[in-house]
Amino acid sequence: MQQLDARLRECYGELSPQEQRVASFIMDHFDDLVSYNSAELARLSGVSKATVSRLFKRLGYSSFKEMRDELRTLRQSGMPLTENRDAVQGNTLLARHYKQEMANLTQWVNALDAEQFGEVVQALSEARRVFILGLRNSAPVALHLRQQLMQSRGQVSLIPQPGQTLAEELVDMTPADLVVVVAFRRRPRVIRPVLEVLRNQGVPTLAISEPQAAGITALARWHLGVPLDSVSAFDSYSGAMSLVNLLSNALLHNALTEGRQRIHHIASLYTELDELEQR
Repeated sequence: MQQLDARLRECYGELSPQEQRVASFIMDHFDDLVSYNSAELARLSGVSKATVSRLFKRLGYSSFKEMRDELRTLRQSGMPLTENRDAVQGNTLLARHYKQEMANLTQWVNALDAEQFGEVVQALSEARRVFILGLRNSAPVALHLRQQLMQSRGQVSLIPQPGQTLAEELVDMTPADLVVVVAFRRRPRVIRPVLEVLRNQGVPTLAISEPQAAGITALARWHLGVPLDSVSAFDSYSGAMSLVNLLSNALLHNALTEGRQRIHHIASLYTELDELEQR
């Protein structure tokens, strides 16, 4: 029998926004699910009981109770209900935090498709221009990615500029360019239309998001998924920053001679402009 978390990940992109809220809450609190009733799950997810009922019927259950009984049976049999269940065990918040961070890192590294990753690095190297889009919580990751990529190559830009709209940025993009869309939950509605426009223009796109973001992965040429799981209320972006580091280093090693020359030139300009402390 396919486990509930796997079912949710497979159909996540087909769910309504309200159903996605319930699904996200379930995936973030899987081990506690057997202790809730449908009314509590609705309240904690911020949706109606009818939404909870529709979601579980979509997943093949006659009721929330049937799903909860199934989970209790699995737990009693000794089957772990989540892949990273051990990650949140510990005597202190710090211990649980550390184990969850390590679980996130292990999960995305093990899931990384080496062939796809190689294609992404090659595209980053060969593109005429690289544009990076990241809104809301994705903006710091996008900014850091731009800063790191610029150490190895030129023509890397953040879009849109502060206070500006996206249409002017998209209109001149061509298949010779590459757009990296950093789009972690909860994404603004504009992300999907942007990916659709770029696909229609033939512009290659890389989407970076949480693994279950099926609604946008189908619109991008490549997708790299990074878990955001945390032991508390706020998502963790350490895995995302680790991915940025890997992409940047891989790009540098892909064109090491040119990359080193650019790094040395940048270092010389630091000195000439007296921009950084010298210690």
